[in-house]
Amino acid sequence: MNQPAVLGADYTHTVRGHTGDPIALAAAIAASGQLTDYVVYEQPGRWYVAGNPVGSVTVRPGRLHCTLGGAHTETWSGSPWAQIRAALDRAPMPRWRAYGWAGFELHRPRAAAPDDVLAHLMVPGVELEITATTVHVRSWGAPFELDLPDPPAAPPPTPVPVDGLDHAYLRRVRDALDRIADGEFQKVIVSRRVEVPFTVDLPATYAALRRANTPARSFLLDLGGWQAAGVSPETVLEADGTGLAATQPLAGTRARTGDAERDRALRDELLTDPKEVYEHATSVRLAYRELAAVGTGTRVSEFLTVKERGSVQHLASRVETLLPVGRTGWDALAAVHPAITASGIPKAAACAALDELEPGTRGLYSGTVLRADSIGTLDAALVLRAVYQRAGRAWLRAGAGVVTGSTPAREHEETCEKLACIAPYLVPARPGDAPAPG
Repeated sequence: MNQPAVLGADYTHTVRGHTGDPIALAAAIAASGQLTDYVVYEQPGRWYVAGNPVGSVTVRPGRLHCTLGGAHTETWSGSPWAQIRAALDRAPMPRWRAYGWAGFELHRPRAAAPDDVLAHLMVPGVELEITATTVHVRSWGAPFELDLPDPPAAPPPTPVPVDGLDHAYLRRVRDALDRIADGEFQKVIVSRRVEVPFTVDLPATYAALRRANTPARSFLLDLGGWQAAGVSPETVLEADGTGLAATQPLAGTRARTGDAERDRALRDELLTDPKEVYEHATSVRLAYRELAAVGTGTRVSEFLTVKERGSVQHLASRVETLLPVGRTGWDALAAVHPAITASGIPKAAACAALDELEPGTRGLYSGTVLRADSIGTLDAALVLRAVYQRAGRAWLRAGAGVVTGSTPAREHEETCEKLACIAPYLVPARPGDAPAPG
């Protein structure tokens, strides 16, 4: 589901050669200031860098605002995904591509403040597609004169400690276990936040993160009031434009230590731990039901494998469905967002409980960063293993799945293992760098 970009004749297309590291080049272009309101999105073998929007779609509780084809505002209730897709069709070119993000609270807008942005997507005026040897430059209208910057020397990171005992988190896990025992839900992902005591150079951090991790997708963005860099362990949805849609639930975790013998032992432990296998199997079952509700021939094409993701290893599966005529990847995304593996089971009950189990809203954490186009392809990464920056503050966040058999100490340890994917690689911003958006 990862095809070369093909856009219409309305776009000017040039090709440049390069001999550098695609990760460093994508980060350097993002840092260069040549693109405003940008998203960097990695799929296997390609890095897309998109910015200088032609227009955008912004979703707040109960209302959607679109600047494509002229300003337009409408109301929404329930799920806004179909209206987001229709708004993107207002783009001035017949074959558009869109990039953006949707936050966790898009599923529960009543948990957000009235003016909170729940999703922000844009149609770029400039899109770069970076491979191992080339940069495809596509621009709306006039050619875009891309300056290929030399990647700067990698600055040293400043690790942030994440393994201090979070007593409030332990209490919240105990509360979740009591609710499970009372039959309120079967599973809930309880997360915790770790503040970063400095402004982060996100492009440099992205490059360091990506080199140290083995993600399903990676992203870097400065869009819609959020800055973030992350190495996503799984996709929320992949749609290939011909009717095939898939989701990739990962649930069940053990550390990766770098010691081969120890990691094999942890892998074997993961595959045989009843709590971890139960947590994973229930997630796959719900993913199957969600996709089966919008497609036919739904199947589990991969079950209970192990994926290595940086400092951790996860149990992984893949669920696929065929979308009938009249349904698109947007319908499938509406069915699976927010991801089971970052919310809980049943999803509605777990998400409602999170209003009390977690302080404040999640925002971009456990939402999605995505790219999509007018012919039906859609690729949405789960926003985990990321650093977030907004309103002069930077932070990390990680959660663990709480089920019958969980213990507060182990779930806390799991959040530490996940945060270790990010915390050692944070690069402080230099004096004079742009502040985090407010």
